[in-house]
Amino acid sequence: MINMIGTAQTMTVIAKEEEAFVLEKRGEQVKLPFTNAANLNLAVGDTETVFIYRDYDHEIVATTIIPKIQVGRYAWGTVTDVRKDLGVFVDIGIPKDVVVSMDDMPALNHLWPKKGDRLMIALRVDEKDRIWGVLGEEHEFKAIATKATQDMFNKNVTGTVYRLLKVGTFVITEDFHIGFIHESERTSEPRVGEKLEARVIAVKPDGTLNLSLRGRVHEVLSDDAEMILTYLRSVGGKMPFGDKSDPDAIRAKFGVSKAQFKRALGTLMKERRIKQEEGFTYLIEKEETPEA
Repeated sequence: MINMIGTAQTMTVIAKEEEAFVLEKRGEQVKLPFTNAANLNLAVGDTETVFIYRDYDHEIVATTIIPKIQVGRYAWGTVTDVRKDLGVFVDIGIPKDVVVSMDDMPALNHLWPKKGDRLMIALRVDEKDRIWGVLGEEHEFKAIATKATQDMFNKNVTGTVYRLLKVGTFVITEDFHIGFIHESERTSEPRVGEKLEARVIAVKPDGTLNLSLRGRVHEVLSDDAEMILTYLRSVGGKMPFGDKSDPDAIRAKFGVSKAQFKRALGTLMKERRIKQEEGFTYLIEKEETPEA
């Protein structure tokens, strides 16, 4: 029976007991409780496709609910509970949740999934015939990925985090594009399974995306910084003003104090939108994006 656990099997009804049908295939028998059967009118000799699993009473039983997630078959499941001493419980559609072991979770607890997050998993069966969830690895996501097109640049996409690295975060979007968020483009580190919205800052030649969780410049910059950007664009991207310019000249040109002007310049330099050289400020319209 161990070879059938965690898989869908077409079996034959060989008996009907008080609370369950008895199914058989190649000499292996399993019970299909009436509570797990979509058709209660099965008769001896009928065949039925069922999914085999171990229930909360530790009995190997069948259900007519056929989950997409099976041994060797990856699909999305929804997190229903988290236990730091055991792992993450995932709803795959059958009457019992599946556990993804704590050993497969990030070392930092705050990066574990939360209830309502989703994980792409398959199933594995251990030596005690117990079913565990197995997180999808990089090659599984690449196998289902589609290539992004250049017209996606600067658009917002929604995706789910599936891999964490020190240098950044991998997500797969709702349209199955793989995206990478460099650590410099995160406001905080997302957790595994988290659904998030990000902005496309580059479409790479291989069809993957570089993403940012930081807002667009017009969403995150102050009015003063926006004004400076607008002015730079209007004069060809270069101006004879910087953080050492005369306060009166700054107020005459921009209508703000030198302190306000310096704060705005500092923000723009941190955002890598401008640079200063020899008393001039230059606009940087495009920046290099980090590689995944």
